[in-house]
Amino acid sequence: MQHLAIDPSLFVQNRQRFARQLKPDSLAIFHSNDVMPRNGDQHFPYRQHSDLFYLTGIKQKGSILVLFPNSPKGDLKEILFILKETEHSRIWDGENLSKADASAISAIEKVYWVHQFQNVLHDLMKQCKRVYLNGNESQGVDDEVLTRDLRLGNELMKRYPMHKYHRSQPILRNLRMIKGGGEIELISRAIDITKLGFDRVLAGTYPGVWEYQLEAMMTGTFLHEGAQGHAYEPIVASGASACILHYVTNRRRCLSGDVILLDFGAEYANYSADISRTIPVNGRFSTRQAQVYRAVQKVLLETRDMMVPGMLLEDLNQEVGKMMSHALVDLGLLDKKDLEVSDAKKPAYRQYFMHGIAHHIGLDVHDLSDRFSPFQAGMVLTCEPGIYIHEEDLGIRLENNILITDEGPVDLSADIPIELEEIETLMQESELSVGRS
Repeated sequence: MQHLAIDPSLFVQNRQRFARQLKPDSLAIFHSNDVMPRNGDQHFPYRQHSDLFYLTGIKQKGSILVLFPNSPKGDLKEILFILKETEHSRIWDGENLSKADASAISAIEKVYWVHQFQNVLHDLMKQCKRVYLNGNESQGVDDEVLTRDLRLGNELMKRYPMHKYHRSQPILRNLRMIKGGGEIELISRAIDITKLGFDRVLAGTYPGVWEYQLEAMMTGTFLHEGAQGHAYEPIVASGASACILHYVTNRRRCLSGDVILLDFGAEYANYSADISRTIPVNGRFSTRQAQVYRAVQKVLLETRDMMVPGMLLEDLNQEVGKMMSHALVDLGLLDKKDLEVSDAKKPAYRQYFMHGIAHHIGLDVHDLSDRFSPFQAGMVLTCEPGIYIHEEDLGIRLENNILITDEGPVDLSADIPIELEEIETLMQESELSVGRS
């Protein structure tokens, strides 16, 4: 475990909040993610299913959670199943959690081995009327991976067709949008580590450095500080690549006169940061780059002030569209006439700002959420305006992470350098040490 132990009361509260939303005589089942093969006998790095982690704090593969709040047997209201360690697994993979370990992490008293799951579940199914199944409803329609949760669901519907089946995702979506104090602390720690990675990049950028070298600086810093690594594939996009929204190849050489768009965030204790910054390769913004940079930052600051309880994400996007339209006119990219004849379904500003202004973050970088739900205290969202000018090979995006509170928005990433003058000063202070010219 790379991070400090998490107070299990967080997971107890999450389970209690979830259980209160279930219909009577219901049980709910949550599976770990599959281990995904890479090739040969290798696998991709394992990452626990966010919903199971949210409810238990357990990261170990193969784990299963069953919640049965109305169980007639008082000790079977919460059951955790974990893999039993074997001599082979201990030699090849190291120690698994013991029952006592799993109980201490999750605060679940009843812990069984996974090989007991089917027999225990059969007994529970005879006592319940409804089953809540979990599925990744954020998946696209073309996604082909059938998760362990969905495979089990298909099996149960065949074996127990007289039961009623329900979805867990609507409940979890509403719960996970609102972060408790412990969650905000973990997100804040991820952001603090992200800042250290950015500090390292500022000091290590110079004409001729490769994008992947800057990525390596962040990666090393994140791991050194106790993060699991990147919360998502980082974007290190210099020159024309900064206009590619999901550029992740990071294989270009950074040239003097270009800017580098960085979209990056550490993952700490499974919680994500999501930050964007744009910096000049040679440590100094050109007049045009500075002009666009200040326009983007102005939109960010004005948007951040509107991120208050009651605001709808769609309404926020509409307001940002108006601000961005005026900014683009001031930059000479649009004419006022373009705004007058703009198609409502494809407004003129979309030529230079193609994505939304915000999304929820938490256990996932695009966290489980209802985009039609008004902002509420405890939500954490990104604020990420950008301007992408393909004809000038110039892309600038700035992104901070904002906590919604009843007293107004709190910028959790306020300590990460963003002011143009501060970035130039920090880069120039390290000029001699890295040979920037």
